Amino acid sequence: MSRNEFTRRDRRHWLTAAAAAAAAAAVPAWGQPAGPSSPVPALDKIRARGSLVVGLYNDMPPFHTGGKGIDVDLAEALAKALGLKLSLLPFNADENMNDDLRNMVWRGHYLGFGPADVLLHVPVDRPLMTANPRVQIFAPYYRERIVVARRLEAVPRMESLDDFAGKRIAVPGQSLAGWLLIGAESGKYREQLLTKWKDGVEAAQALLRGEVAGAAGHASELESVLAGDARFAIEPLPLPRMRDGWVVGLAVKKESEDLAHALQAAMNGLTESGEVGRLFQAGRVGWRKP
Repeated sequence: MSRNEFTRRDRRHWLTAAAAAAAAAAVPAWGQPAGPSSPVPALDKIRARGSLVVGLYNDMPPFHTGGKGIDVDLAEALAKALGLKLSLLPFNADENMNDDLRNMVWRGHYLGFGPADVLLHVPVDRPLMTANPRVQIFAPYYRERIVVARRLEAVPRMESLDDFAGKRIAVPGQSLAGWLLIGAESGKYREQLLTKWKDGVEAAQALLRGEVAGAAGHASELESVLAGDARFAIEPLPLPRMRDGWVVGLAVKKESEDLAHALQAAMNGLTESGEVGRLFQAGRVGWRKP
């Protein structure tokens, strides 16, 4: 897989630490205000309509599942800050992130819907920006990372994956966490992995039921199931290149400068007021500042 592609299952990450580092430092380059001969500004069109159309990934717990989740609540807060009603546009992820940006941000989906005014949960990543000049990616609002949860009775400490010797670890196979664990130390832990789980939430639920000694996945997934339970510990995957994780934010059409500025200001306000942190807390996820 190329450095500019995300898989259908795992759109929320880059596969290298360099990409994650770039995401942390990424700052959008705003264009100049539209001249008098320019088309009607995007935000004016949206205000005339009265609603903000927000694209959300389907089946991405705890951010969006069945119309509920952290990204749904964040979309509602952004629309409210702009004085607009919210119109959700959920969709299924395509083959890679470039496809998603084309279908949901700047052109519209080949099935006949979209594009949205803004897409949430887009990696704020310089290579992705370069590969997609027709979009603006900005307003980082969360830092995700790969973690391992363990049942303390079974694995009292975790200095390395060797502390799971002889014990089962649940991990979604078609995910970054799965790939990292399957390939760790030339496949040393491969036989200990149960990879049938759809996502990190299911893996964490298996750990909660006592079926395994550990579970790996996105921090948001595992925390939404296990946070606050003193029987378990959740720590970064002990592989140095993934400790910092990656950052996600918003994406709009390149020419939608006024909308991007308004959304950035709204996100700044929600962050400074503590509302973003409260939304994550309500979803049982620790908010990690981008």
